[in-house]
Amino acid sequence: MAKYRLDYIWLDGYTPVANLRTKCMMREFDSFPTVEDLPEWGFDGSSTLQAEGGDSDCVLKPVAVYPDGTRENGVLVMCEVMLPDGTAHPSNSRATIADDPGTWFGFEQEYFLMEDGVPLGFPKDGGYPEPQGEYYCGVGYKNVGSIGREIVDTHLELCLYAGINHEGINAEVASGQWEFQVFGKGSKTAADQIWVARFLLLRLCEEFAVDVEWHCKPIKGDWNGSGMHCNFSTEFMRETGGKDYFLKLMAAFEENTEEHIAVYGPDNDQRLTGLHETQSIDKFSWGIADRGASVRVPHGFVKDDAYKGYLEDRRPNSQGDPYKIASRVVKTVQSVTTA
Repeated sequence: MAKYRLDYIWLDGYTPVANLRTKCMMREFDSFPTVEDLPEWGFDGSSTLQAEGGDSDCVLKPVAVYPDGTRENGVLVMCEVMLPDGTAHPSNSRATIADDPGTWFGFEQEYFLMEDGVPLGFPKDGGYPEPQGEYYCGVGYKNVGSIGREIVDTHLELCLYAGINHEGINAEVASGQWEFQVFGKGSKTAADQIWVARFLLLRLCEEFAVDVEWHCKPIKGDWNGSGMHCNFSTEFMRETGGKDYFLKLMAAFEENTEEHIAVYGPDNDQRLTGLHETQSIDKFSWGIADRGASVRVPHGFVKDDAYKGYLEDRRPNSQGDPYKIASRVVKTVQSVTTA
């Protein structure tokens, strides 16, 4: 028997953006625990905007576990929030997903690293660094500094140790802006992993006295905002597809534009302006290799007129809840008949 450190992780009830919360439990197990081995655990919902003080008990239900490379016998436990009667808490966005293992998601999470209230690389006494240009996928101290590279490289290693299907990192268009990508087979799996990857980044940055800024447009002016582009496919899209189906799918996305934007992250009007590789928030468009469209269609999707593979919805922003994003995408896709 060995004693394991179980760091339970959940989303609180704050709106429009939920925060990650965590608390630790020590338990003995013969080997690394599975979800089935882990107990449910209560917490004070009145301190997280998820209950009133007079009836404050909420329940953490483990849904996924990951090894923690920073702790001896450490276990990261992603949880859903439940009510005491066993039903999903109203804030539980994961419970809204009609999961299908055949639905695959790849999320591209952009963010800014902030020190003393400004992005890394920005002058501490006000003003701006050199304009956008050489930062994207940049190399060298003047483009990416040193602390930023150390943080993102360490974060990558922590994600890989945890078994998160991390797909890569790159410096982004603005100084201090970075991106990581996570791919998952199954919408809940993909969204769980993005949330745990966010948790690992936030906790890592505590050691550097650096904050992570998820807001989609923290720097006003001629600077790219931060997105969380959502790449998605279903088994039918990958194996069968077809132009007729694709056009019906895009018509459904256009018809549900407002419903998608409503869950694609707050303040998206500041980012989806029609500039900086975005479509305007009040318009829907698709285009082959078009990064200014709502949905980018990869060249491989239309190769040989097959119209099959994956698509990239570029509208979700960096502060979006991947559970809500996946839920909405799945709902729209399922509304389109494959007959």
